[in-house]
Amino acid sequence: MCMVIFAPLFAIFAFATCGGYSGGLRLSVDCVNKTESNLSIDIAFAYPFRLHQVTFEVPTCEGKERQKLALTGDSSSSAEFFVTVAVFAFLYSLAATVVYIFFQNKYRENNRGPLIDFIVTVVFSFLWLVGSSAWAKGLSDVKVATDPKEVLLLLSACKQPSNKCMAVHSPVMSSLNTSVVFGFLNFILWAGNIWFVFKETGWHSSGQRYLSDPMEKHSRSYNQGGYNQDSYGSSGGYGQQVGPSSDEFGQQPSGPTSFTNQI
Repeated sequence: MCMVIFAPLFAIFAFATCGGYSGGLRLSVDCVNKTESNLSIDIAFAYPFRLHQVTFEVPTCEGKERQKLALTGDSSSSAEFFVTVAVFAFLYSLAATVVYIFFQNKYRENNRGPLIDFIVTVVFSFLWLVGSSAWAKGLSDVKVATDPKEVLLLLSACKQPSNKCMAVHSPVMSSLNTSVVFGFLNFILWAGNIWFVFKETGWHSSGQRYLSDPMEKHSRSYNQGGYNQDSYGSSGGYGQQVGPSSDEFGQQPSGPTSFTNQI
């Protein structure tokens, strides 16, 4: 039930917070010659974070000449893989919900439904782990590449002490951090559901029968062995040999009889 409720919801949060992101930063270059300064240099970037294609122009503080630069790095592969896994997980969760509710009989027919569900759950658990880990590394690279202090190092005007370069605005990464959190939450959710799906397959019940049969055979052979009350009592060794028999106990000893006769 938790899988049906939370899996589509978590998947939506994962790909929405990552795939719908757009942000930017703002720099300020104050040249010695104020007419050459630019105090509001906006640099915008968005999903899929092909930062090397994000270009911007900055003053060189050497006349009217402008310097065209680009951000560094490309995290599109990890971001797109993460979003793709989230979208397909969302679609499969919806399809599985429909099957669980309206086609329960066909789902259990010939045990094919639980087996397919088990295999798909294992695959998506692995994909969520790989995708979330890759995107966490990609997000770390994006944060470094869009850090205003790192971007200022690319400007030739900022290498001159007479010019003043400042970071006016840094990009907000809260939604991207949320996407990584939901990625690992999805992994925990799908991995935890493996056991519940496994119980629906025939492997779980056959494993229980395999464990119970040897125990029943062992107890049956133990009861049929020599260690029971009937066989122990019929052996007769211990009760018959403890004391003298009734015949021997009833006879009088011959010693005292011969003594009286002599008197």
